[in-house]
Amino acid sequence: EKIQVEYVSANPTGPLHVGHGRGAAVGSALSNLLKAAGYDVEQEYYINDAGNQMNNLARSVNARYLELLGQTCEFPEDGYHGHDIIDTAQRIIDKYGDRFLKMEEDERLEQFKTIAYQEKLAALKEDLERFNVRFDVWFSEKTLHEANKIHEACDYLLEKGYMEKRDGALWLKSTEFGDDKDRVVIRDNGVPTYFAADIAYHTNKFNRGFDRVINLWGADHHGYIARMKAAMQCMGFKPEQLEILVLQMVRLLRDGQEVKMSKRTGQSVTLNELIDEVGTDAARFFFVMRSIDSQLDFDLDLAVKKSNDNPVFYVQYAHARICSIMRQVAEAGITVQGKGNYRLLTEPVEVDLIKKLGEYPEMLAAAAKERAVQQVAHYVYDLAGLFHSAYNQCRILGVNEELQQARLAMVMAVGHVVRHALSILGVSAPEKM
Repeated sequence: EKIQVEYVSANPTGPLHVGHGRGAAVGSALSNLLKAAGYDVEQEYYINDAGNQMNNLARSVNARYLELLGQTCEFPEDGYHGHDIIDTAQRIIDKYGDRFLKMEEDERLEQFKTIAYQEKLAALKEDLERFNVRFDVWFSEKTLHEANKIHEACDYLLEKGYMEKRDGALWLKSTEFGDDKDRVVIRDNGVPTYFAADIAYHTNKFNRGFDRVINLWGADHHGYIARMKAAMQCMGFKPEQLEILVLQMVRLLRDGQEVKMSKRTGQSVTLNELIDEVGTDAARFFFVMRSIDSQLDFDLDLAVKKSNDNPVFYVQYAHARICSIMRQVAEAGITVQGKGNYRLLTEPVEVDLIKKLGEYPEMLAAAAKERAVQQVAHYVYDLAGLFHSAYNQCRILGVNEELQQARLAMVMAVGHVVRHALSILGVSAPEKM
């Protein structure tokens, strides 16, 4: 089955925040999980580079540019107040000086829109790369407008009788397909709504040959699901081909208290700041270990602890221990056969460990089917716990040759599964800790 997973898709108007981080970790882990389960997966980021938010970005940069050059300027009502906008304006001054002051405002805004957009998009890509998130496709909304795809989709809906004119606007009759009310697609002034662009975009996805399209949306988009499924049905696709997963909010906690603002900027905490504080591995593991249906309380103090209380440390330490055993084996000149007489593995903790290893393929298939990446995190945590118990209770080296080979084979199998599970979650498997 050919599946497209679209996630994050934040407007290129500022840095990614912690909420985007949850979407990024879950979306990329889900894509890895689906691939591991045998699906043909493509990951996509939809760039909202058309419409008002880009004009607001340009006006915001323009206001900061004029301010920094000592000009009086009113900051736009819908402008972006982040410190990154001031940084962008300062970089423009550093590179071009006051050259843009001599331009007409319209021309200057167009220049700033291009410069700021390219800078913000490059920063998004850099942050995501740092977070082990890589997209196969970066799809520009602007291309839909340029290729007239929005009007094409509307013409089709009109022709099929799924859309009608009311008070000068064009409305989709989405109530006929389970939505709670009909929706405006083209406003009475002829300007398409965001919904119109989304209809054209999702039609484009299915026309590229995907059997199923999975979107990860924030909780604030919950009310948008019914109209989107209705629109896809009108466009001739099955509503179940479009799957929308809704991510609940993230709360950052430090000393048991909620952290809302960045110390540095007084704005929302960015994904980059979170990575600086706890690291990519801890951030990703904490984001994926809870179901997306529940609000996530992210304990910053726990995420940096180098102890068994920290779940990511606990799992990674199991892998580092296995690597340490294999180094000792190499130093002792022991030849590892990688197999053995498994009937000798009779300790209850060994039997539990082997049973747990046996569950892995089935768990992967079920987790992929249920789109439940947290099951992989829970599994690898439990496996690490069983390994730590076996390590403490069963001597591996220095026992009789046959038992030693059987136990080494078991240890290698655990190492392989821990690495595989962590790679799905986008978390590293360190050899030393």
